[in-house]
Amino acid sequence: MNTELYSRYNPWWENEFDLKGIYPREKIVSKLYSNLKSGEIIFLTGLRRVGKTTLMKIIIHKLIHEHSIPENRIFYISLDDYLLSNRNILEIIDDFRKIHKIRFEEKIFVFLDEIAYKENFEQQLKNIHDSQNIKIFASSSSTSMLRSKKHFLTGRNIIFEMLPLDFDEYLEFKEIKVKKADESLLDSYFEDFLKTGGLPEYVKYGEIEYIKELVDDIISKDIAAFYRVKNTYLLKDLFTLLMERAGKLVSINKLAKILGLSPDTLRRHLKMFEDTYLVYLMPRYGKPNEKLLSPKKLYAADLGIRTYYTGFRDNGSLFENYVYLKLKHKFPNYVLQNKIEIDFFTEDKCLIEVKYNRELSEKQKELFDKFKAKKKFTINSFRDLMSMKELK
Repeated sequence: MNTELYSRYNPWWENEFDLKGIYPREKIVSKLYSNLKSGEIIFLTGLRRVGKTTLMKIIIHKLIHEHSIPENRIFYISLDDYLLSNRNILEIIDDFRKIHKIRFEEKIFVFLDEIAYKENFEQQLKNIHDSQNIKIFASSSSTSMLRSKKHFLTGRNIIFEMLPLDFDEYLEFKEIKVKKADESLLDSYFEDFLKTGGLPEYVKYGEIEYIKELVDDIISKDIAAFYRVKNTYLLKDLFTLLMERAGKLVSINKLAKILGLSPDTLRRHLKMFEDTYLVYLMPRYGKPNEKLLSPKKLYAADLGIRTYYTGFRDNGSLFENYVYLKLKHKFPNYVLQNKIEIDFFTEDKCLIEVKYNRELSEKQKELFDKFKAKKKFTINSFRDLMSMKELK
């Protein structure tokens, strides 16, 4: 039992725990907090370094300072630590109880970072959840954990996907406060946001190598190693091509031909990028066969990553990418009729066309007007987006 290792991960056991320098991200914290008393396991998913670990630390701080939970009843651990490779989740939690002499019936709060690094984690979590007085928070940077065919956690978990900072959060994170008299400055700040994106560390320090290292890490650790793909250079070339096509329909056959791959291999590689939250694929609206057979539209997970690979150009496309991220929780599809496209049709029947400082073409307006929807919006600027209650 490595007591020293566990103590390093849990400094609040011995010292005062504060959150100096940590941005609180109240929007998602409030959603998580509303499920604090529920019995379900809380899963946090999302792109690497989007802030999942920080979010766990914020919840821990609230438990200590707002709910008066004793510090030694709270346990955080990162399961990708090499020193824990020979211990399963149950053994690690038993170690925690032994260190603090916590009886089996006493409630504990456990935070398990990068849960997918442990084999058979679903069954382990089910057994722990069903047999102990415990609240579990777990994180993963891969959707592979969500597609288990074993169904051990059915009815026992709630999943939250964490996205990069949006523009409001970006301003708060950078401590930018704009007075009403200076609201024209927001246009300049928004352009900076389109360049930078919303990865907290990159927003904070602006070191361009950070983006390259992040993507390289995901490709080598989360894709190549996990899926046993030997040619990482091919994966990097593919990702560059995907970023150049962000906001457009993806032709599997064309990409496969460029890279000298079979369409099936290209399709599998594309799914790997989607599984690790580097890209999102949006289907076409229509009947099941249209949805299945039509090409999907691709968006980058973060604007800063996209700008790194393509340069800062085509603000309209970057803005559309941002609107997609704001709409993602509404499961949007694109509309295509007679070669005329409307950007988004959401699950709750909102039709949305994005025109950054532009107007709809005559044919688009005709389709937009006749298409059946509960509500219709054209979004011409970030101000339009910020004022839309429908996106909350």
